[in-house]
Amino acid sequence: MDQIIRYGLIGYKGKLGREVEKLFDDTGHKLVFTSDLDGEQESGKPQVLIDCSLPEAFNSNIQIVEKYGCPFIIAVTGLTDENLKTLQDLSQKSSVVQSFNFSVGIQVLLKLTETAAHLLNEWDVEITETHHRHKKDKPSGTAKMIKEILKDRNVNVSSLRLGGIPGDHTVEFGAMGETLRITHHVISRRTFAEGILRSAEFVLRKDKGFYTFKDVVFED
Repeated sequence: MDQIIRYGLIGYKGKLGREVEKLFDDTGHKLVFTSDLDGEQESGKPQVLIDCSLPEAFNSNIQIVEKYGCPFIIAVTGLTDENLKTLQDLSQKSSVVQSFNFSVGIQVLLKLTETAAHLLNEWDVEITETHHRHKKDKPSGTAKMIKEILKDRNVNVSSLRLGGIPGDHTVEFGAMGETLRITHHVISRRTFAEGILRSAEFVLRKDKGFYTFKDVVFED
């Protein structure tokens, strides 16, 4: 998409919010609305709203989306089933992209896990995820996505909170004579911002509907 996107950013002072703003600025898009604990600022009507905040602010942020009536991208972890139901309802009026992880690599990991789970259905399997010390939800939303693929099996999730690690996820399968490990390692939060930009270009082509980042990555 070559056109300039006028976007709004909720939670813009957070680590991911700052990364999104930098990438969008580098690619020529225009920030016209911001919302954070300090309040709201508006210089124009956004074409798309991006939420990089916390689950505690979910209800108030939905009011912002309803106010502008524009497509919505939500990159918040720790959402409840009720929150997800609200997003489904919202998608009846405008397009929504929701994901706990906007990394392309994670989408490939999920695909590989699905294949391995089918072929190695009698092997043991464990999930390990490691994030920075400030991440509140445990296990991570991404670990829950992986576990959902393995829902028919008894799978343990080990969660580590160490230093400033942006995010590591490993799925390990084991038989008596061999193991298979699928690992994804985040080097920079920029990868999530790139996924959000790709989602913004995607969602602006949709009139309404509920989508995940899987739909964005595998659109073709």
